[in-house]
Amino acid sequence: MSLLVGGCTRVETPAADTSGPAQDKGAAAELRLGYFPNVTHASALVGLEKGLFAKELGATTLVPTKFNDGPTEVSAFLGGSLDAGFLGSGPALNAYAKSKGEAVRLVAGGTSGGAQLVTTPDIATPEDLVGKTVVTPQLGNTQDVSLKKWLVDKGLKDEVQVTNRENAQTLDAFKKGEVQAAWLPEPWSSRLVIEAGGKVLLDEKDLWQDGKFPTTVLLVHTQYLRDHPQTVQALIRGLLAANDFATKNTAEAKLAVNSQLKALTGKELGAPVIDRAFTSIELSTDPLAGTFPRLAKDAVTAGIATDETRLDGFVDLTPLNTVLKAAGKPEADAAGLDSK
Repeated sequence: MSLLVGGCTRVETPAADTSGPAQDKGAAAELRLGYFPNVTHASALVGLEKGLFAKELGATTLVPTKFNDGPTEVSAFLGGSLDAGFLGSGPALNAYAKSKGEAVRLVAGGTSGGAQLVTTPDIATPEDLVGKTVVTPQLGNTQDVSLKKWLVDKGLKDEVQVTNRENAQTLDAFKKGEVQAAWLPEPWSSRLVIEAGGKVLLDEKDLWQDGKFPTTVLLVHTQYLRDHPQTVQALIRGLLAANDFATKNTAEAKLAVNSQLKALTGKELGAPVIDRAFTSIELSTDPLAGTFPRLAKDAVTAGIATDETRLDGFVDLTPLNTVLKAAGKPEADAAGLDSK
């Protein structure tokens, strides 16, 4: 699968040693973890703010690294400067494809939902977008693929222009009337609605069975997973703890997310925005592996990929299911994508 993605530079992909059985080298000295300052990364933000990852990792030093878009995080993965990372489904597929199925494995989910097409009030139907420009965060990111696939389905591919801007720039442009529509993740879709008077033309949940689709997933570098499976399990225990905390203590989870956002961006979200954003997401360790064959097809339909990614071996839920079983929770389904 060849991806035409902006923001990615030429990188040297560290080859995973797949020539023999995995060699468990014990706990890693450190774990370099990527994530975004978005509500759709609430699992990561809560886990960091509450020290839940660090608690489970024990003597392993956690090195968190903020990213603002998926393609840049993919470059970090392929360049060998990340061990694990939360990112969108589109960039996750990109990382797997660009490394010819070697560099990364999908090991858990993070968030389902939390992406909407927000427009000015005068736009009532998809056809009203004809002649207008719709913004997404980044060429080839998860929302960019979703929008372009949807435009193809509506027969509007050549009638609507798609452009890419940083989310904060999109909000400012929307307020000024320079932008009339944007397909964005939380909290930006909520900010367009509450702060800029936008309305939801489409919630991406409506395009998926039971309203579930993977907005944020957890990738691990293949070699790191082979060398340090216990460390990966510890990370996933922290993820599970973060999700459980957010489910049982939603008000405190919002405070934790806001605390991280303020530290990372200098600003926290207003109560109406974070309240709305939390209603549109579902935190879950299940990566919804069964959706990825459709996502791979969507990338081709959207014109982001030239060939459909072969997904055999993309998923390894061994560490996740070990953690879920120990916690007395139902195991996740790899949907047959866990073998070469």
